[in-house]
Amino acid sequence: MFNKVAIILNKTYLLIIVFLIIFSCKKDAPLSFTDEAIETSDQALITINYPKAVGNEAVADRVNKTLENFLANEINMSEKQDANLSLSDAIKGFEKEYETFKEDFSDTTQQWEALIESEVNYETESIVCVVVNSYIDTGGAHGNSHVTFLNFDKTTGNLLENDEIIKDEELFKQVAKPYFEKVTKPLTDEESEQDLFFGEDFQLPENIGFNENGVILLYNVYEIASYVQGVTEFTIPYDEAKQFLKIDLE
Repeated sequence: MFNKVAIILNKTYLLIIVFLIIFSCKKDAPLSFTDEAIETSDQALITINYPKAVGNEAVADRVNKTLENFLANEINMSEKQDANLSLSDAIKGFEKEYETFKEDFSDTTQQWEALIESEVNYETESIVCVVVNSYIDTGGAHGNSHVTFLNFDKTTGNLLENDEIIKDEELFKQVAKPYFEKVTKPLTDEESEQDLFFGEDFQLPENIGFNENGVILLYNVYEIASYVQGVTEFTIPYDEAKQFLKIDLE
């Protein structure tokens, strides 16, 4: 009888240990990414491709919620950002707005489009840089397209702001400005660099990302100059940029 009880207890302890190991591995698994795709053409044409974080549950969940909320607000027709908007609700809202548009303009042949391509652009043990390319067309002369870099701390899942990446903005400007001047030039002889920044001195862009070559600085259309200027982008090599960064990218 004693032996049977001991065997049962040993099996129970073994199951508990196995469960704890599996649970612990699931919690501590390194962050990785899988590809997610959403496509619908019932009303508006919507195509969204993006990376989904898997691994450490808490970190992956935080990254996914932040990224999916960002994507949702890319097609949010409201003038205000919604921190609680889900991707599925945003898609429904976009399609509903398109239905209303067709009811108001019954003779239109215009189809609304929302095309979003997102992928991991660069990754180290400490950070992951996700790039989002968005094109939204709800009528008018042309659709609106822009690029956004989202930089996540892989240990916490938190989205990093630029001041959490750059040590000293003014010093970093001095490094970035010569690279900016190499890829831009005034459209006319009368136009100055200040004209590109609407009367202001050189400014860093909102979008700072990373790839295998270095730190990417990207100005979207209308962020500097006019629509004709298009997207302005350049890369500062790590060897030159790393002393000005708060994070290790190697």
